[in-house]
Amino acid sequence: MDVRRWMLPVAAVLAVLTAGYAVWAGVSWWSASSDDSVAFSREREEVLRVGQVGIANFTTFDYKKIDEDIERWLDTSTGDLRAEVEEERAIRKKQIQDAKTVTVTRVLDAAVTELDARAGKAHLIAVVESTMTPEGKQAVKKIDRLQTDMTRTDAGWKLNALGQVAAGGA
Repeated sequence: MDVRRWMLPVAAVLAVLTAGYAVWAGVSWWSASSDDSVAFSREREEVLRVGQVGIANFTTFDYKKIDEDIERWLDTSTGDLRAEVEEERAIRKKQIQDAKTVTVTRVLDAAVTELDARAGKAHLIAVVESTMTPEGKQAVKKIDRLQTDMTRTDAGWKLNALGQVAAGGA
């Protein structure tokens, strides 16, 4: 009989604690889902992901399938960078085919240094390792620091400028 006496108050306390936790979890979830910083974080992660892929795309090419590579460059670029690729397409194609080189690049590290989500503008820096293999010769590895400006388009984020980071500065 004593057990029944204390079970009811314990059950009531547990019910109140459970309800309190459920309310707290619901409010926390709701505030996080409507928080601008969460949306900004997601946007930054998307810029970082697309920027890394774009940099790798632009710095990876195979002289045997350069037309595919140039199409990939066009797909991941916009603005001035896209216009430059279109304008210099024949020149770049000839240079790469004449060099008979396969270059594979991987992004070692990258960071979004600026992001204006409302304006759809971003800046990213990256450290890349490129492995260049001229036909019939040994592969050569090279480390570079690159930077890119990005613009959000109707098709998502794209590169609109790509270049090396000047020595001594970022």
